[in-house]
Amino acid sequence: MRRSAIVLAAGGLTAVLIAQPAAAAGAPDNANCFGVVTSQRARAHHDIGEHASSQQEPRLGLGNVARLLLGEDAHMGELGQLLGEIDGDDATHCP
Repeated sequence: MRRSAIVLAAGGLTAVLIAQPAAAAGAPDNANCFGVVTSQRARAHHDIGEHASSQQEPRLGLGNVARLLLGEDAHMGELGQLLGEIDGDDATHCP
């Protein structure tokens, strides 16, 4: 009985240790970049803020736009970083 508990505990610990780096690898370094760049643009130019519901249906969605432009594994933060780099605006950048 004690041996089974030790084997189960060791197996659980191994699963946690293996899963942790995999989960960390999927998280982007710039996860908040879209919000940062959008906020910078809104403060600098006061031209952002229209709600998505005022747009025509169907909407592609920002997550889908990120994947369309940057690849299947892209995240919103990467889209924000791209927009901050290509807009030619010194007021917007991802730290």
